[in-house]
Amino acid sequence: MFTALTAPLSSGFRSAKITMILCCGEALIDMIPSTSRTGEACFIPKSGGAVFNTAIALGRLGSDVGLYTGVSDDLFGKLLQAELHASRVKTDHLVSRKAPSTLAFVELTEGQATYTFYAENSADTSLTAADIPQNLEQVRAMFFGGISLCTEPTASTLHSLMRSRSGDCLTMIDPNIRPAFITDEAGYRARLHDMIAHSDILKLSDEDLDWLAPNQPDTAEQLEQLIGERDTLVFVTKGAQGGMAYRGAKCIARAPASAVLVADTIGAGDTFNAGILHLLHARGALNKDFTSNPDSKTVEEALKFAIKVSGVTVSRSGANPPWAHEI
Repeated sequence: MFTALTAPLSSGFRSAKITMILCCGEALIDMIPSTSRTGEACFIPKSGGAVFNTAIALGRLGSDVGLYTGVSDDLFGKLLQAELHASRVKTDHLVSRKAPSTLAFVELTEGQATYTFYAENSADTSLTAADIPQNLEQVRAMFFGGISLCTEPTASTLHSLMRSRSGDCLTMIDPNIRPAFITDEAGYRARLHDMIAHSDILKLSDEDLDWLAPNQPDTAEQLEQLIGERDTLVFVTKGAQGGMAYRGAKCIARAPASAVLVADTIGAGDTFNAGILHLLHARGALNKDFTSNPDSKTVEEALKFAIKVSGVTVSRSGANPPWAHEI
């Protein structure tokens, strides 16, 4: 199935008109649990963050992508920038900060990751309106999400950026909700609902959906509560149950999960997002005309491809998205 998919994907992308995708949000360091040579528990620093991971995955797949975030001038910030360059992600929109990098200490339980964040006054949480880039003429799609939507002033800055650009370019959001990280739930919910209203593509995990629209009998009822009558293109991931795509609250495509041996789930959803954006771009469908009236065949193809690439990520430790030649 996927051998047939990847061949036209690569050739189609080379011949397609370039549409730059700008990922907007956090870039941080995941501290991955490990064991030292002497048997002591330790942590290994790895570049990460939901939005950073999506940008990295897009770059490795071959998309024309950039990242907008605050980056520290400390050793971790240098590590983040080196990974961006290595994965072919443009760094024109990085904002340099003399502030520490955000650290996320990871705890793994049967491969499932939970996080403890150290982000106060860090580089990626301190973006202000003055940092919003002006040279966005080439940007045709923007991606938002992650914990960057929780912390001020960055959260309000990204909210303003999305509202100002949503009329001119396609916007996608994956809230990737971390309840333990939210300090102002009412403000966060209000901001998130408005950003969802301005999005053309919405990606949610089943856990996100349960948090945003609880006490509903099924996914369709949850989406109806969340987005009303809007014809937003929605992708819902359900772990081992695979994923589904909706136009508004109507299911238009389904796909099973990949049969892989899971090392851990770090970066799985982020790689899924990259798969959706990359495939739609390659098919000439990364635009508002398509998302407002999507055809189920292309949506199903995007869903299957996104599950395929995220399956590679979960098969290896940490957020390590695949390169195009690995698919």
